[in-house]
Amino acid sequence: MADKFTHLDAADNPTMVDVGAKAITHRTATAESIVVLGDKIMALLDGDEITTKKGPVFQTAILAGIMAAKQTSNLIPLCHPLGLDKCDVKIRVNEAKEVVIRCTASLAGKTGVEMEALTGASIAALTIYDMCKAFSHDITIRQTRLMAKSGGKRDFKRD
Repeated sequence: MADKFTHLDAADNPTMVDVGAKAITHRTATAESIVVLGDKIMALLDGDEITTKKGPVFQTAILAGIMAAKQTSNLIPLCHPLGLDKCDVKIRVNEAKEVVIRCTASLAGKTGVEMEALTGASIAALTIYDMCKAFSHDITIRQTRLMAKSGGKRDFKRD
């Protein structure tokens, strides 16, 4: 655990972390968001997709998640702009009829990609909400969390 926040300078002002001296390593992070759509919307599930007048919900959310991950530094002020080597968004419905979104981002670089994975999963969840709200506003984005990260100073894996 760090003794102080990394995004503050000696005078406690916000600063971007200097990664110039860090080694380039292969870094990967996976984040997950869970969306509860409710029975009314889940009744529209046909195979692995929900189709609305706006188009295929999950396919659109996958594209939105990838686009968002690539734009993370434009959304979160102190994130480094990163050229991702790969971003993968997977969407499935679990046994509890919840929509589970997994976003995995990776690159060879000097800083981690957990914010990119979290952003991708979050925006995919918001896209599902946007595309389904015409049917019901009783939609819950229940959680977004980091599931795993590797390649940096500390690896992390959630049980």
